[in-house]
Amino acid sequence: MKLHFFILIFFFQHFLFSQETLPFVENFSKQDYNGDNQVWSVSQGDDNALYFANNSFLIRYDGVKWEKYTLPNKTIIRSVLAFQGKVFTGSYNEFGFWVRENGVMKYTSLSADKDFFEGNTRSEEVWKIFSLNKKIYFQTFNELYIYDSEKIVKKNFPYQISYCFVVRDRLFAATVHKGIYEFLGGEFDKVAGLEPIEDNIIYGIDAYKNQNFFFTQKNGVFVQNVNEELLAWNHPINEKLKTQIIITAKVFKDKVLIGTAFNGIYVVNLTSNEYFNINRSNSLRNNSVLSISVDKEQDVWLGLDNGISHIILNSPYQIFSDHSGQLGTVYSLASYGEGYLLGTNHGVFESKDNKLTLIPNSQGQVWDIEKVDDKYVIGHNEGTFEYSENKGYRKLNDLTGGWNFKKDKFANRYIQANYTGLYLFPDPNDFSVYKKINDKMKPIKDFVQVGPKAFVLADSYRGLYKVELNEKDEPEKITNITQLNEIQNDFGVKLFHYKNAELYYIDNVWYFLESISNKLIPNEVFNANFKNIQEIISLDEDDFIVNKDGKLFIINNVDNNFIWVPIPQEYYLGKLINNETKVYKKEGKYLLNTDDGFLQINSLRSQFAKQNVKIELASSNNTFLREGGSVGFKEQLKLYVISEYYGSKKTPLYYKIDDEALVPLEKGVVELKNLVSDSHSISVYYNDGEKFVEASKFSFKVSDPWYFSIWMKLVYVLIIASLLLLYYKWTKYKYYQKLKLKEEELKHKNEILRLEIEADNKLKLQEYEKHILENQVQAKANELASKSLSIVKQGELIDSIQKILDSEKNITSLKAKISKAIKINALNKNEWKSFEENLLKSNEDFVKQLTLKHQNLTSKDIKLCIYLKMNLSSKEIAPLMNISYRGVELHRYRLRKKMDLDSSVNLNLFMNNIK
Repeated sequence: MKLHFFILIFFFQHFLFSQETLPFVENFSKQDYNGDNQVWSVSQGDDNALYFANNSFLIRYDGVKWEKYTLPNKTIIRSVLAFQGKVFTGSYNEFGFWVRENGVMKYTSLSADKDFFEGNTRSEEVWKIFSLNKKIYFQTFNELYIYDSEKIVKKNFPYQISYCFVVRDRLFAATVHKGIYEFLGGEFDKVAGLEPIEDNIIYGIDAYKNQNFFFTQKNGVFVQNVNEELLAWNHPINEKLKTQIIITAKVFKDKVLIGTAFNGIYVVNLTSNEYFNINRSNSLRNNSVLSISVDKEQDVWLGLDNGISHIILNSPYQIFSDHSGQLGTVYSLASYGEGYLLGTNHGVFESKDNKLTLIPNSQGQVWDIEKVDDKYVIGHNEGTFEYSENKGYRKLNDLTGGWNFKKDKFANRYIQANYTGLYLFPDPNDFSVYKKINDKMKPIKDFVQVGPKAFVLADSYRGLYKVELNEKDEPEKITNITQLNEIQNDFGVKLFHYKNAELYYIDNVWYFLESISNKLIPNEVFNANFKNIQEIISLDEDDFIVNKDGKLFIINNVDNNFIWVPIPQEYYLGKLINNETKVYKKEGKYLLNTDDGFLQINSLRSQFAKQNVKIELASSNNTFLREGGSVGFKEQLKLYVISEYYGSKKTPLYYKIDDEALVPLEKGVVELKNLVSDSHSISVYYNDGEKFVEASKFSFKVSDPWYFSIWMKLVYVLIIASLLLLYYKWTKYKYYQKLKLKEEELKHKNEILRLEIEADNKLKLQEYEKHILENQVQAKANELASKSLSIVKQGELIDSIQKILDSEKNITSLKAKISKAIKINALNKNEWKSFEENLLKSNEDFVKQLTLKHQNLTSKDIKLCIYLKMNLSSKEIAPLMNISYRGVELHRYRLRKKMDLDSSVNLNLFMNNIK
């Protein structure tokens, strides 16, 4: 597990032992690299990978993955040197080199089958490997083996040595208590003038300008000017080093790195003489530093007694932090002499001379510290306080929770936003006198001054207000700006000053305020670049910091373009204080508060560098693909994206597969699953602040599945050919079968056709007979109608005779005879009954349809309908129904009502249309 430590530690009463700002330290435990505790030697190869001699293992780290290798004889590896594509290692009675092939380190022994380790040197370990004049030197405590790519020469030391050192292309051997020897012309000659350190164990010799540095184990550091005497190093830490045992040391550029057994590493700037100490109490995994190496970025790698540490010296960011819990969360800070004043939730602390001191009686929540002349005004949970060298810490007034304290832009006075509102201090020398300049008691967290008598306030919870004062500095007009502009969601309004303008962030939209109309007008530039941010913090007129999705970016304005410079997350991950982040400037440096200290930013300028990125693609059996290679179908792959940088020059990387969208590369490794069989390409990009730049590309192919292989395709062809042949034969067989079936079908069809013709003839005959019968029925009906008419005529005759007889009253005998004849010729009831039955029977279908449609008709109604269908007039119908002509007309009227017919409908036609 990777561990990150940024620590200031230990307290005594009100005093905390404080560490100054430190570079970021990345720690690796044996669980990370899956190896042993001690790391004896570190070296960086031409492939940019780091190699570690880790007891039983050679460890390789490329910034993404760890690899572990063992020697064939399983002995402890004490030393490592990467040189010209090879990695040389030294072990017990063994030395040789490793070469990387197909993603795996392969070992070649240089000492095997040689008689190097015989006699008195039977038990030797190679503790150091170095190069000089294109030769490789393997050093034990008693011998030196020189390898020139062809042969190996063995040299014995005059005495037992600690280590050899190459200084200004000269080779020195530091003996144990016997002085220092130089290797010249194949022999060892004692170096004169070093008598003060002759009886010491030397663990480092190096040079800086015209000086030589000698690092002794227990007597500190000695310095020798060229051609001058050797003197103890005149530096404050030299006395400390005598008690902490120097194990290793290195000079590079203007820095001295001194690794100790008890107190980690000291880093000394030889130009300024400033130094800092990184140890277990503030960063390192372990206090015992066994080896030091400087990589190509000028950052430092330490091999520890337990683990590995990477110190990012060459970074624009440093950290001041406290894990003791005494300091608390830092909400405000200010420059205070050579140190700082820190306002936290525990009180006010002074940081000076590497010590933290709690200001007496300042305990509690502190929100703001602002310098006013020679004193500091402190916004505290219990009121507003002052701190100064002369008067100490004292209370100024009872205004609690001072969030923001600013000088009036147009007058010599101050304004404070606090828990209860916005207050004006008219006298800059007396903050006990104040005047409230907003109307209600509400918390005001931030404000901007937009005129001599005008302020825009952000409520602590919601709303943006404008307060305009009169000549007496009393509120004259208060405008709810968000309400005026009909903005419903006005929670968490942010105010931001940029390039002499005030901007307002409301509901994910940036506005500027039109001063006369109080209209909020969207700012196109900021809305195009900075929507959906969490926080925005001003740095200067051109630069600011944004917090977007928990990630910090420094925004540089270059030629009216915004350059996004990401701040590495490891510096602040889990330490940001949401919506309380502030930045303070001190001597060209920017300090950003965190929940246990602050982050120091030494430069705002972008430091983008072109990254050489290597892509490695490994299959499930850890075999690495070559460019253009192929892998099996659905084989799980691991994508490793390896940058040449490990420190601050390594900017975030992004990748995409084929034409998909860019995806952030979080840890440099991605698992690829379920890739379709086809050619694929992986592209890796970094962002230079303006655009994405392609850094590397890798192409490969996913093979077809086994069932689409060439042999399986041949099998498929044979199967398909066999199936086609079988299909042909089957089709031919079916064809002949169809011919036979067609013949049989033809016979059956002919028979069926014959039967159909016979049936059709019979049907036609039946229809003909039916037609004859229908004609006969119709004839009968006509006959019946004729008879009915005859009967009607007869009835009319009888009626007329009856009328004549009624008119002849005098002829009594004649009347009697005619009346008798009429009675003889009158129809009897049986004849009428027979007539009615025939009438209904001849119109049977008509009666069915009529009653189906009109179920409310009586038998008398049906008779009338039949007569109407026969086209009889009312006069003709009257005697048939034995009613009067007037009665027929009334019956017709009632029939219309029952059948819901309009008077315009002809009843005779209507009855004939019923079928």
